[in-house]
Amino acid sequence: MLKIFVPKDKMPRWIGRIMDGARVFAPVKEGDGYRFRLVTRPDKLDFSYQNTRLSPKELVHPPAEAMFSYSLKKGDPKAGILEEIPKALGTRVVMGIRPCDAKAFQLVDVNFVTDQYMDPWWQRRRQNTVLVGLGCHEPCSTCFCTSVGSGPFDAGALDVLMTDLPEGYLLEAVTEAGRALLADAPEGAPASDTVLTEARFLAQQAEKALPRLFMLDPLREKAMTALFQEAFWEEVQFACINCGTCTFLCPTCWCFDIQDEVHQQEGVRLRLWDSCMFPLFTLHGSGHNPRNQKLQRVRQRFMHKFKYYVDKYGNGPACVGCGRCVQYCPVNIDIRRVAAMMTASCVCPT
Repeated sequence: MLKIFVPKDKMPRWIGRIMDGARVFAPVKEGDGYRFRLVTRPDKLDFSYQNTRLSPKELVHPPAEAMFSYSLKKGDPKAGILEEIPKALGTRVVMGIRPCDAKAFQLVDVNFVTDQYMDPWWQRRRQNTVLVGLGCHEPCSTCFCTSVGSGPFDAGALDVLMTDLPEGYLLEAVTEAGRALLADAPEGAPASDTVLTEARFLAQQAEKALPRLFMLDPLREKAMTALFQEAFWEEVQFACINCGTCTFLCPTCWCFDIQDEVHQQEGVRLRLWDSCMFPLFTLHGSGHNPRNQKLQRVRQRFMHKFKYYVDKYGNGPACVGCGRCVQYCPVNIDIRRVAAMMTASCVCPT
């Protein structure tokens, strides 16, 4: 594995070279939080953040995306014909993404790229994006990545793993795309044993700061219907106000709606994020709603994360432990506590 060390005062020069051939997205401070944005000046990158409020999922699956346009003009030979709206799908580098958010892309891949169906925009963006991850040596108190099969320095979904050290950054190539990126980094030098030892120590300390809060293995064994009918769902749903904050912040939620907006004789077909927390999400054209009760919607969210996804794909759960939903839920519903309740119900009393 190619491992180089780049001093902090030389990082802007290297990033500037990357900008010559690709669009670079990185965390940018907005108000009292951070968000991944397109950056045009390498000295504007800020790696001092803990995590962004909104996940970088929006870089691949935008909250609102204009897919097609069409005309309704009488006499127009193209009237009623959908024309794809051009999109920026070229090469780009995401700098400073956390390992948990990178893993989320892998988990969502199974929805947008399948043997039967393929989302061309998701696929193109994923193929054209290099992920330079920033190891998380000071996890938030709400983080629990180690409980869902990941870790603060998990490189499994990254192209490059970056460790922030006092004097510079250790950059470790994980994939061929990562090696190609680091090969063009004359500002760096081969990482010394001292640097590697220091980075390992930081990773170990971060791992120790995140004890495993629950074990998910029992969920694989319990019958879906039995977990579905557990009495604790009544307690879990009690405080929920179905605001959808958890799903809009979640890096692994992929639900969307498609709507047409028409102004005079021009129309646009949009894809918009949607949420299983909303009553209208499952409303049928007939008027029937199979999840018209709050309990049903709350249960759906947690069952999908920790049971349905696990059973269907075998590589779950559909949660990376970023803790955003814990941090920003207005009524303090804690997914860690719910997951612990679900797993505890699978353990037979002795």
